[in-house]
Amino acid sequence: MRISEIRREFSIISFLFTLVASNCAAQNKDSLAASGYHPKAAAFVFPAAFIGYGLVSLAGKNPVRSLDLTTENELQEDHPLFAAHADNYLQFAPAAVVFGLHLAGVKTRHRIGDAVGIYLMSIAIMTGSVTAMKHITKRERPDHSVFNSFPSGHTATVFASAEFLKQEYGEQYPWLEYAGYAVATTTGALRMYNNRHWLSDVVAGAGFGILSTKLSYILYPQVRKLINGRHSFAFNLMPSYRDGKAGFYLCGNF
Repeated sequence: MRISEIRREFSIISFLFTLVASNCAAQNKDSLAASGYHPKAAAFVFPAAFIGYGLVSLAGKNPVRSLDLTTENELQEDHPLFAAHADNYLQFAPAAVVFGLHLAGVKTRHRIGDAVGIYLMSIAIMTGSVTAMKHITKRERPDHSVFNSFPSGHTATVFASAEFLKQEYGEQYPWLEYAGYAVATTTGALRMYNNRHWLSDVVAGAGFGILSTKLSYILYPQVRKLINGRHSFAFNLMPSYRDGKAGFYLCGNF
């Protein structure tokens, strides 16, 4: 591989990670008080900017769309046979870390029942918004396979999971926050290397994912109150092994 190609590929990854690292830095002052999640307005600037960047690419010929095309051309010219499907699994890795650490005895910021509820709500918000945008925009994928490229669902999923990891463990273990976002950035890059998405699809997907999780932390306590009134409840997730089969028990007190 030529030095120029290495530099070009490194610049793509660096571009994505710089956006994400900036987002992490801006959110470090967020806090989850006992009464709920109360983020500052600045916490929403970066996900909104990511989504806005992607939307600009849909507005015909402009520098953002031109960067989509040149990036795709360079990646396919340098790696025409690239096919690594780790992105199909990495998208769930940050959330798996949260639940894995809980099973290992490392307490999450929320009790496991609430953490599960928050994560499921974030995935629901993300899936609904991403699916709606795919149907509205009908952008063709760079490999010409189908018209549902914008935004990247894999990228949205992994960034929603990375934000979930950040909120549950980032304050106690800051390195986990950056590790989660590094996995998310890698997943987005793989979507482009596999020629499944444009750069703007990936950037917008990151925005939708982060925003969905942030919204779930705001909305979940309200939804829980509506469902349960003022009654408290608690869950515990425990591993089990019976009759040669491994699994989990979800126990609750209502």
